[in-house]
Amino acid sequence: MSDTAAFEAGSLAALWAARYREGVAPGALPDEAMLRHLMAHRSVRAYRPDPLPEGVLEGAMAAGQSASTSSNLQVWSVVAVEDAERRARLSELAGGQAHIRQAPLFLAWLVDLSRLARLGARLSHATEGLDYLETFLVGVVDAALAAQNAAAFFEAQGLGIVYIGGLRNHPEQVARELRLPDRCMAVFGMCVGYPDAARPAAIKPRLPQAVVLHRECYDVSGEDAAIGRYDGIDEAFQREQGLAPRAWSDAMVRRVAGPQSLNGRDRLREALAALGFALR
Repeated sequence: MSDTAAFEAGSLAALWAARYREGVAPGALPDEAMLRHLMAHRSVRAYRPDPLPEGVLEGAMAAGQSASTSSNLQVWSVVAVEDAERRARLSELAGGQAHIRQAPLFLAWLVDLSRLARLGARLSHATEGLDYLETFLVGVVDAALAAQNAAAFFEAQGLGIVYIGGLRNHPEQVARELRLPDRCMAVFGMCVGYPDAARPAAIKPRLPQAVVLHRECYDVSGEDAAIGRYDGIDEAFQREQGLAPRAWSDAMVRRVAGPQSLNGRDRLREALAALGFALR
């Protein structure tokens, strides 16, 4: 079954087949609407220019703020960008990704320790804990949890999204563009808009659960065989999409081969220091 048919059919079995390209959903798995909705996710990189309906952004933020947050610190924020010229500049900073210019809404998700620093100054309290790697990591995790809640909400409204890690290519320039205070950094972006039906996105196969799901203890005994099968599935997907065939395992190892493959993000520690993060 094609991705479009799977999406329209909405059955868990069809979505499971599209996501994994092998096997069927376990018979005991609840066929719940939420699971079907989440499994229908596709990264959308082609958008119509239509603006979002009123209230959808606020609804997405409510969904995001309903995600778990460590100790209720809430050390994340969002900058919503609709201005076309600013989206164009951010697109260039993120590697020239055209969909940032095309999507009517672009969200920059931030690790934001600045708010607690301002509160500490106002209340004359020490905030030395903000200078530790742990607190920065809390901000990254909290921002990701909130963003994924928002993404699920957007998709429930018939919108499409794609995450943009390219905002980390030039963190200082992005911070200047968004006028971020010290101790505040864009960790990733998110394009949001109505998908362009003329250029539909596909459901990308993922690694078999046998590779990522470990029971009781970490076990790699079946990993090589499972990844070998997935390489074939991924290569077939690449061909379906008109992309150059490749083995997933080889492509991903090349992606982490060295600093030259990190698109400028090899200097992230330096950038974080420039943005006011001590990271002890």
